Amino acid sequence: MYTVSDQKIYAMSKDNKPALTVHDGDIVIFSTSDCFDNQITDERQTIDQLDWDHINPATGPIFIEGATIDDTLKVTILDIELDKVGTMVAIPDNGVLGKLVNQSEVKRVPIINGYAVFHEDLKVPCKPMIGVIGVAPQTGVIPCGTPGEHGGNMDNARITIGSSLYLPIFHEGALLAMGDVHAAMGDGEIMVSGIEIPAKITVKVEIVKGTVITSPMLEDGLNCYTIASHESLEEAIYQATLTMTEILMNKLGLSFNEAGMLLSACGNLEICQVVDPKRTVRMAVPKSILPSLF
Repeated sequence: MYTVSDQKIYAMSKDNKPALTVHDGDIVIFSTSDCFDNQITDERQTIDQLDWDHINPATGPIFIEGATIDDTLKVTILDIELDKVGTMVAIPDNGVLGKLVNQSEVKRVPIINGYAVFHEDLKVPCKPMIGVIGVAPQTGVIPCGTPGEHGGNMDNARITIGSSLYLPIFHEGALLAMGDVHAAMGDGEIMVSGIEIPAKITVKVEIVKGTVITSPMLEDGLNCYTIASHESLEEAIYQATLTMTEILMNKLGLSFNEAGMLLSACGNLEICQVVDPKRTVRMAVPKSILPSLF
């Protein structure tokens, strides 16, 4: 088992120096900061006091020996250990309701016995999930706060304990990094933050040899998912739906029309987040219909 805790990145790139090298099948613990890089410790702090160059840090990256562009990276989430206090914010002009927010506000949320204590008499069940997880993109330098084909800030609530995320590999070793854990986050993340919290993430990394994908995919105990991000929500919907349609055609031997009709019957189009530079959606198909992605 390996642990990575002392190296953070704020953008994903093939030029990031690996924090460590691991092998196919290894288990790795990522110690992560919250999306504010742990800068907020008190509700009296103001948003304009933050260093916005240090937002959405990801711990890593790690180099997976033997991972090539002809393969796919499988990351299975084994555990997410939350810190004791999370943070939420409201920020003018940010999020779905941002134009109605007149003044920024910081809220600190204690985590007690599996619940986030929003108020003394209002507790939210913790559902830990990973907001930022991805590999080095094919080209350029992409801030950790932006999602894309490489993963990144997808804010997908289904990336949680027990799920397996599949990521394309654009460069040797993949260069996997992750962070931005939420103690709980509703689909959409409409106020621009979930319950942001430092955490320790335990994952198993595996190489799916000889399999190439072009965008992230996900499996959990109930569903298979395709994931797409785009500046346009409608285009993200189109991409996630098309990718799942192609999977159904290949896996189940269906025509294009049949695959589309099957999705109309049992596919669920779900929003991950609508507050990042690109919007992210997922298309879910029950495992009773599609037992596996590969």
